[in-house]
Amino acid sequence: MSTEPKNKPLTLALSKGRIFEETLPLLAEAGVHVTENPETSRKLILPTSSPDLRLIIVRASDVPTYVQYGAADLGIAGKDVLDEHVADHPGGLYQPIDLNIARCRLCVAVPKGFDYQDAVQQGSRLRVATKYVQAAREHFAEKGVHVDLIKLYGSMELAPLVGLADAIVDLVSSGGTLKANNLEAVEEITQISSRLIVNKAALKTRGERLQPLIDAFARAAAQRD
Repeated sequence: MSTEPKNKPLTLALSKGRIFEETLPLLAEAGVHVTENPETSRKLILPTSSPDLRLIIVRASDVPTYVQYGAADLGIAGKDVLDEHVADHPGGLYQPIDLNIARCRLCVAVPKGFDYQDAVQQGSRLRVATKYVQAAREHFAEKGVHVDLIKLYGSMELAPLVGLADAIVDLVSSGGTLKANNLEAVEEITQISSRLIVNKAALKTRGERLQPLIDAFARAAAQRD
């Protein structure tokens, strides 16, 4: 039997940075204001103006895990993170709303002057550095290209510059980082935005409290669109 108090606040998992910043206006339109800034606060659990909602600040790639295992009732995560998570943990999350925030593209990028079209002829082999292993594997499999995937977690642009990989698969927003490192995006894999995700068990057991918040996010996202 659960020992959690019935009046325990709902928990929303968020990551620092762009997703957090672009979620704040949606929360405000839902009548909720965050009382502390995670960039300056050392706290990992932040209160809000609503006694029924608190935030937990976690790494972006961990948001789906916290939600799926019930440590958070709901969260906001990018499609890139969700696709990788769902590939390893199918069926564990409800994704009711594309919030259309933190938009960017998942792309293949190579050093300028690299003959990408020749390198991806059917049956060829390519070394690709990425943290989006599932998306990269599926993309090149559709082309009939064999890939040696090298999983990295940061400084992806360095890999082709020092001979670790021929190409990278990474998120691209303005393209400024690629340009600064003499790389260029040569192919778009998919458009990325952030989605609201909900723990399926929480939706059943705490649905009366969760649904108004889900509806408020939906209205706020629709107004921004």
